[in-house]
Amino acid sequence: MTGYSDDEVGVGPHPRPWPLEAHYDPELLRDGDRRNVIDQYRYWRREAIVEDLDRRRHPFHVAIENWQHDLNIGTVVRNANAFLATAVHIVGDRKWNRRGAMVTDRYQHLEHHATVEQFVTSMVARELTVVGIDNLPGAQPIETTRLPKNCVLVFGQEGPGLSPQVRNVAELVLSITQFGSTRSINAGVASGIAMHTWIRQHADL
Repeated sequence: MTGYSDDEVGVGPHPRPWPLEAHYDPELLRDGDRRNVIDQYRYWRREAIVEDLDRRRHPFHVAIENWQHDLNIGTVVRNANAFLATAVHIVGDRKWNRRGAMVTDRYQHLEHHATVEQFVTSMVARELTVVGIDNLPGAQPIETTRLPKNCVLVFGQEGPGLSPQVRNVAELVLSITQFGSTRSINAGVASGIAMHTWIRQHADL
């Protein structure tokens, strides 16, 4: 008996003999791996998973403004992990609620920028095009616009959207076309749509 039920997530202890490759974690091999990872990474050390992801990350970045403790940040991080963004940038307050990330922040590079100016300086140094995602007057529809391959997709907070500072520095502002009565969709949902748009245009599917 392993003590695990059939409906539990993940896998139990690895059958012996155990694999000897360095990317395996002896404790996970012994106790089982109940993490939220794909089967390819079962029993792998966290550091080994990050190293493998780093070898094939996509060249787009994601940023979200955090001036009022936005609760969407966890979802944005989770989406960035799903679509293999190079990094997620938190602009504003360093603290954020990690619950929505579902532990994916352990595998995703996160960077903090205290001000928009610091953020922009960093993006310019990396030669990334700043692309704002917001339903602003004059914004181009994301459905019919070609995204730059090397870019950072920036999302504002729930309610106010992109700050005036980010609007002023964005080289491109894109909107997600909506058909219902609501004025906007939250940043977590918008980030998934925008990242998947980049994937459809640029990823090697």
